[in-house]
Amino acid sequence: MKRISMIIAALVLMGTVFTAQAQAPYKHSIGGTVGSMEAFSYKTFPTNHFAIQLDLGYKMTYTVGEHIKNVNLYDGELNANFMYEGNFTKGLYGFAGGGVSMGYNWNFVSVHSDWFGTYHSNNGKFGLNAILGLELKISAPVTFQWDFRPGYGMLFNGNNWTWNYFDWGLNFGVRYTF
Repeated sequence: MKRISMIIAALVLMGTVFTAQAQAPYKHSIGGTVGSMEAFSYKTFPTNHFAIQLDLGYKMTYTVGEHIKNVNLYDGELNANFMYEGNFTKGLYGFAGGGVSMGYNWNFVSVHSDWFGTYHSNNGKFGLNAILGLELKISAPVTFQWDFRPGYGMLFNGNNWTWNYFDWGLNFGVRYTF
């Protein structure tokens, strides 16, 4: 019981420190990301710790499965993430959260499998993802962001065909803040 009380006290203390130090580093930012997703990026802080980030662009994911030898997925998608962001040190912020992605996978899906051979299709895309990363706000009105987005993706089309896969991304972003 004493150990549980100490853990709760430590969590309350950490929350108080984050709350006392934390203030949103800016209100809005606009820029781009490169990496797994080349995209136009917008981020806003409705409150001090809560951030919403929207990325609209082009994404390439390479994935493998038990019966599928290799799959290159090329998507046009909108990825919306909702994050908690806290201040580590002056100018360095860490964030964690989750989001959804919706988009279109066009005619470049090449599934080389023991069952299907090579398959090309146009598909809709839906996914859920986590997001974890760091953001550096410098004295100029610029911010740099590094993030990792592991998640679940699903392709579907009008032929009652669906395919689920591990959807992930590793990105670097630069945004102008205002």
